[in-house]
Amino acid sequence: MNPLPETVGAVVVGAGMSGLAAADRLQAQGVDCIVLEARDRVGGRVHSEPLWGTWVDHGGQWLGPGQDRAYAVVQRLGLTTMPTHVEGRKTLLFGGRLTHHTGRTPALPPAALADVAQAQWRFDRLAATVDLRHPWRTPDARRLDSQTFETWLGRTARTSAGRDFFRVATQAVFATEPSNLSLLHVLFYARSGTTLEVLLSTENGAQQDRVIGGMQQVAEGLAAGLAGRVFLSSPVTGIRQRDDGVSVLVGDRVVQASSAIVTVPPAVAGSISFDPPLPSQRAQLLQRMPHGSVVKFHASYARPFWREQGLSGEVAGDLPPVKVVFDNSPPGADPGILVGFFEGEDAVVASRHPRAVRQEVVRARLQRFFGPAAADMTGYTDTDWSAEIHTRGCYGAHLPPGAWTQFGSALRVAVGRVHWAGSETAERWCGYIDGAISSGERAADEVLARVPR
Repeated sequence: MNPLPETVGAVVVGAGMSGLAAADRLQAQGVDCIVLEARDRVGGRVHSEPLWGTWVDHGGQWLGPGQDRAYAVVQRLGLTTMPTHVEGRKTLLFGGRLTHHTGRTPALPPAALADVAQAQWRFDRLAATVDLRHPWRTPDARRLDSQTFETWLGRTARTSAGRDFFRVATQAVFATEPSNLSLLHVLFYARSGTTLEVLLSTENGAQQDRVIGGMQQVAEGLAAGLAGRVFLSSPVTGIRQRDDGVSVLVGDRVVQASSAIVTVPPAVAGSISFDPPLPSQRAQLLQRMPHGSVVKFHASYARPFWREQGLSGEVAGDLPPVKVVFDNSPPGADPGILVGFFEGEDAVVASRHPRAVRQEVVRARLQRFFGPAAADMTGYTDTDWSAEIHTRGCYGAHLPPGAWTQFGSALRVAVGRVHWAGSETAERWCGYIDGAISSGERAADEVLARVPR
């Protein structure tokens, strides 16, 4: 690795998708920049691993329609996508009843379906009013931000099955419980990703496509284009500002730059020492952006036996602790791989147990979904993202009641020469890979005018 330079035009903190996209844009404009990454790899919340003769994505892996920036980067790097397997019947375990269906409409009782439909109609009407650039300026923002999503569900969904449906959806999208989320934040997030239905869907939805060989190839490709300007195992501990630049502390080393872009997750950004201290509004915002809790698992099989049963491998249900599963097999379907999640409160509980215990829980749940053949795993792996010290949770940060209207205006505003990126700061596709890329590009544009070339 090249020695860490003493002076550069700009420093990017974090080599996740947003940080790499920012550096890529700066370099394309002739700016001398470096990327400092605490981990020993690039990718951040994207992490792929060769396993079982194929690959698994321990972190973010899916792309879908409308995520144009992400698809453009994939194409530019010469990578190829494949559709998530959707052929066959989907499995639903709800209210203790196991059913199968095709299409987007789950096999719920008629009363529950009607309830979900009317509640979603009301939700979509509210979401359409959200100001994506300034959520705190949304009509009636204070009222929307003063209540939890759980409170809204209690008033709007008229059946217990309808409320449970949205609770499961909340865990799947946010990896936390509806009682932890501002209603305004849920509305913003859904509109940011088009609609809640799009965020929950596979075909024509946010889980439509995967990168063959793993999503981390995108991060690695961007890093390779930065020609030795990415420094791994280099955690930033402090940023000091002065009138004409910043000093970025990396252990006992210091890098001088005109500007810095901080792209790490909010829970990690809050651990960086800033001198002078961050303005109170920005500091308070960071304190009010907790991350979700998720354990993502993969189970491998000699073949995708569920397809022989006419099943797609896609599962949704309300029975803890595993409520969402997808077919994650490679092209050619050898081996067969199922990917699933412990999310929200289920992940909090699961993280207290060792992997071997989680594996047996997964084995039992998969047998419930797919029958006795699911017991014959040939491999198992999982990742507890809350235990990752350089992330402290996934899929992203969320805002509780009051945070958007009191502190949200500080989300994207630079503090002197320190600029902010990361998927949580995106207007479109907030919390997704596409949002991470767009946020990095936006922050790079902010610093280009002041960085010496």
